[in-house]
Amino acid sequence: MTRRLAAILIASSILAAPAAAQQRPIPPSPWGDGDQAGASNTQTPDKARQAAALITEGNTYPLARTMEYGMPLFGERVYAIRGTGAPAGPPFGSNQALYNDDFIVGEINQLGTQFDALGHFGMMGPDGPLYYNGFTGADVNAPNGLAALGVDQVKPFFTRGILVNIEALNGGPLDAGDEVTIEMIEQALEAQGVDPDSISSGDVVIVHTGWGRLWGVDNQRYMAGEPGIGLDAAIWLADKGVALIGGDANAVEVQPGNPEHGAAPVHQEMLTRRGVFLMENVATERLADAGVSEFAFSFTPVPFKGATGAPGAALAIR
Repeated sequence: MTRRLAAILIASSILAAPAAAQQRPIPPSPWGDGDQAGASNTQTPDKARQAAALITEGNTYPLARTMEYGMPLFGERVYAIRGTGAPAGPPFGSNQALYNDDFIVGEINQLGTQFDALGHFGMMGPDGPLYYNGFTGADVNAPNGLAALGVDQVKPFFTRGILVNIEALNGGPLDAGDEVTIEMIEQALEAQGVDPDSISSGDVVIVHTGWGRLWGVDNQRYMAGEPGIGLDAAIWLADKGVALIGGDANAVEVQPGNPEHGAAPVHQEMLTRRGVFLMENVATERLADAGVSEFAFSFTPVPFKGATGAPGAALAIR
């Protein structure tokens, strides 16, 4: 299956999603009317102190993929970087200083390891688009970026991170269409020595399926579907109060998923109804191969005004 065909099939499934699956009401934010920060409101001083206590070795693990030509891209998204090919101007100053510049073009907030803002996903209501916390299309959609719910509204993350090593539980990487269930998460964490009941408000949970090992190796297969969490597991994590769910595939959630849940149901449930953020294409194998299960998670989205997301250069510290 080509990347373009995969994108068409996914888009077709979105258009064909059952109306009933899209029409459940959007609840008000627990952080009040007008809230645009969602679950990043959970990033309190207590969470920062809890995260700092997890740093016992001083080892750091970058969780972002390299942004480069030839990386897997969803649909017709584009990434290109152009340098000046020579110093960007003549030498200047008595020391004959030189500098180089470059030009990057593409949907850089939705490429590579990426963080989804709350305005990235919504649902069609009876009177038009609806988004997190009751924001409407008139509130959000504008020609020069999002007028509300942009990534610039998100608060920094420094909190407890938990890796769920589903690959180890499975004895190898999962395949496209394999759903990560609540039971699998519980079993994997117990095997890692982490109590599933310890997941609490403000935590970040990152699911390792092994799918990310295809990145840059077999991009066509990587983009043609994926393993990931299903809607039930996502709701279970959200009910525990997690601030962010990450995964080592393009959408975090299983593709193809359960058609009864509509299209991209985890995106809609987490971003639109719950205010829980998603981070996609995370380099989880760096933690899995090092045997890391709990860590301090640090990430601040690049505050592009009105952007639907940001590059996800997160750091795990142990």
